[in-house]
Amino acid sequence: MAVFQTDQYRNIVFTGHTGAGKTSLCEALLFKTGVTRRLGSVTDGTSMLDFLDDERERKCSLDSSTFCIEHADCHMNMIDTPGVEAFCGFSVAALAGVECAVIVISAASGIQVNTRKAFNRAKRHGLGIFIVVNHIDASDVDLAELLSQIKETFGAECVPVNLPTGGGSGVVDCLKNDSGDADISSVADAHTELLEAIVSLDDDMMEKYLGGELNETDAIAIAPQAVAAGVLVPILFTNACGDVGIAELLDAVVDLCPSPVNGKKRVLVDGDSEEELHPHDAAPFVGQVFKVSTDHKSHIKYLSVRVFSGKLTSDMSIKTADHAKGVRPGHIVRLVGAEHKEIEAGVAGDIIALAKLDFHVGDVIYADKGGDIAMPVLPKPMYSLAITSKARGDEDKISVALKRFADEDPCLALDRGAAGEMVLHGMGDAQLRTYLTRMEKQNKLLVDTKPPKVAYRETITGSATNIEYTHKKQSGGSGQFGRVIINVMAAERGEGYEFIDKIFGGAIDQSYRPSVDKGVRTVMAEGVLAGYPVVDVKVELIDGKTHPVDSKDIAFQIAGRGAFREGFLKAKPVLLEPIVHIEVTVPSDNVGDITGDLASRRGRPQGQDVLPGNMACIKAQIPLAEMSDYNSRLSSITGGQGSYDMEFSHYEIVPSNVQQQIVDQHKKELEEAAAG
Repeated sequence: MAVFQTDQYRNIVFTGHTGAGKTSLCEALLFKTGVTRRLGSVTDGTSMLDFLDDERERKCSLDSSTFCIEHADCHMNMIDTPGVEAFCGFSVAALAGVECAVIVISAASGIQVNTRKAFNRAKRHGLGIFIVVNHIDASDVDLAELLSQIKETFGAECVPVNLPTGGGSGVVDCLKNDSGDADISSVADAHTELLEAIVSLDDDMMEKYLGGELNETDAIAIAPQAVAAGVLVPILFTNACGDVGIAELLDAVVDLCPSPVNGKKRVLVDGDSEEELHPHDAAPFVGQVFKVSTDHKSHIKYLSVRVFSGKLTSDMSIKTADHAKGVRPGHIVRLVGAEHKEIEAGVAGDIIALAKLDFHVGDVIYADKGGDIAMPVLPKPMYSLAITSKARGDEDKISVALKRFADEDPCLALDRGAAGEMVLHGMGDAQLRTYLTRMEKQNKLLVDTKPPKVAYRETITGSATNIEYTHKKQSGGSGQFGRVIINVMAAERGEGYEFIDKIFGGAIDQSYRPSVDKGVRTVMAEGVLAGYPVVDVKVELIDGKTHPVDSKDIAFQIAGRGAFREGFLKAKPVLLEPIVHIEVTVPSDNVGDITGDLASRRGRPQGQDVLPGNMACIKAQIPLAEMSDYNSRLSSITGGQGSYDMEFSHYEIVPSNVQQQIVDQHKKELEEAAAG
């Protein structure tokens, strides 16, 4: 096996909208470099990278897949990622392991929702960016118009490195040639744009260029730095299935893609100290997990790790923040799709895989000194389903299976929601249904699903004073007695609960006063109005009475519960609902319809931005309860061209008419439960 220097590594992620041909492009690269003996196809199920059963059934990627190739004395680690937004967690997490993102655009479909998202995510994380226009053989495509749209949407720094020629049967190099025949645009103009973008990075180079002294070799030498700095976004044209532009793409990766030496540097943060990591084998070992996967045959867990500095060998001891004792990595391997091959060591700048270790996505692995390395910003999973087992006793098995999926997918989460429901959170219905189907096939576990209860909260807006409650029970033998008098008052939003003992003297024995507090907390957890937790209240215990024989802990708990319920209902109780901040990106022509739809959902506009490519971003705040069907509604209005992101903002009081509906529904459920 060849030994590579750090500057000979290229780490790249392929991302973009579904259907752009990312996997086909990667299969073409594998075939072109001799890794595979035949060209893998997504359509006929022979893809080396889409090896999961449900990927082959759906004929699209649902997970990221790592592979490596060698070309022109360079070792290239490449990651093929899903274009379906529901599985975007894999494509976003993969950004943590690379210096460059290749945004793939289908010439037939043009710039789509996830094209823009992929570009913006890569740029926000500080990566170099390539744009590959694939499917240039498609009929009725206007490549000149698409090139214009790319520049308009993503900026003038997007410049063709090659252009299609011969009706899409080949491409002509615009960096090494200053003239030639092309189907669109001008080779001479592209050549000039490329040189000007490259030399804009360096004043000395600019002087050489203006003086006519700059040669092609000088320009290529600093081109990766221009890409890393974002002043150059190379555009390349390909037809992956027809072997057009594949060799040229490989050459462009070698010549233009930033290496670990001149690409984005990660910063190790440990408390107040920050250290920029440099890819030297002699430095202490530091790496980061960017992917967790399970072999679908052996069920062995693999961690994909980017080595940022130092060298990892199998006999070393490595740690994470959660595993300070240290473990040995064991076998170090390379992954190529579902296959793996053992290697001697993981060196700085490389991507490796480790088996059977219990680490997680984002974990920083180190030998001596650790810390945190910033991950790309992952979108928060806001689509949810409540899960119930169809078979009694399967709940624990279901939890274990779903937690394994959540360990692998950074945008999948499992927790306990309102009323103790098991709730699965993700990016969309397609994602959650995929994992539930996978669980059914792999683990034989069946579940029912329903929309989860919205996480309402109960509170008060007024106060109630001198609320007296006596619990008295006599049933032969020792009885129960406890009398309490309390005040119930509203606290500031976010203050939480406060219990204040204002009894002077011994009206209630000191040992029973915590029992009153405990009783109040019990009711707060259960809810009073509609079965939701109570927040932001103060309770003052001001008086009461103790019986010398019958008073007990339980008696004062019950008295505290009764007094709090009564006081709560007298203190102007209200429901609080979660409000989310939403940003909806849509074609400009759909702005009016989207704004109207948000208003019908009790949304409040917060502003609007005009985006490149005739797009607009509408910002609003809206109750989470109104968002359960928004994904399908947005798709219907925009013809699939709209997208949205949302995150929790705050809680607000529910309108009185909506509150009454929620309270009535709760009473109905209680009556049905009692009758059943």
